Amino acid sequence: MHDREPQAAPQRLDAGALGQRPLRYFDFVMAGFVTILLLSNVIGAAKPTYVTLFGEQIVYGAGILFFPIGYVIGDVLTEVYGYARARRVIWAGFAAVLFMALMSWVVVSLPPAPGWDGQEAYERVFGQVPRIVLASVCAFWAGEFVNSFVMAKMKLWTDGRWLWTRTIGSTIAGQGVDSLIFYPLAFLGVWETPVIITVMLSNWLLKVVWEALLTPATYVVISWLKRREGLDLFDEHTDFTPFSARV
Repeated sequence: MHDREPQAAPQRLDAGALGQRPLRYFDFVMAGFVTILLLSNVIGAAKPTYVTLFGEQIVYGAGILFFPIGYVIGDVLTEVYGYARARRVIWAGFAAVLFMALMSWVVVSLPPAPGWDGQEAYERVFGQVPRIVLASVCAFWAGEFVNSFVMAKMKLWTDGRWLWTRTIGSTIAGQGVDSLIFYPLAFLGVWETPVIITVMLSNWLLKVVWEALLTPATYVVISWLKRREGLDLFDEHTDFTPFSARV
């Protein structure tokens, strides 16, 4: 007969009252968020692909397959650990992307060894255009903070009920801001304006649909974490400024 570790019932707390209470899984969730973010900017950004809907081919970056998972993890962070800790993770992800962009530029700029013929392919994958990097970083920063803010506020408005409304609602807002910033900033003057608008709207819609499809999994993860952590945080007295990393 094996003893099972007891799980505390989730305790409703103001996020500011959490203090130094130990969090068992926060670091793992944070690592997952940063990993997805870096993958979406390297693997996903390097390959465009397409899907056929109603007889029309819609071109999109492959990163859309897993970039929305970052928003799901962002929802989990805000719902389980509160806005302030989600804000800290967003800043960590922001720093990680900037460092990745810097080191990609440094490594691509280094002269290749004699006889190595992979420089051109390497540049195609890691030699990102500075304008694209800037657009991506700005869009991520703004979109994630909007997502987390809406998630936390809707939890207060609904008194913690109807989780699906805030996971989807926050994604509609966050991904909307992300797309609204990224595509014009990255491609205005390069693509025709109607093309930018079409790609922006189609990618936003695909991300929101993907988030909605992941809602059951989001429920499972959030419920499990709340039980394991034994808490349910509400941002009743939280300072929602994005310009801080304090918890």
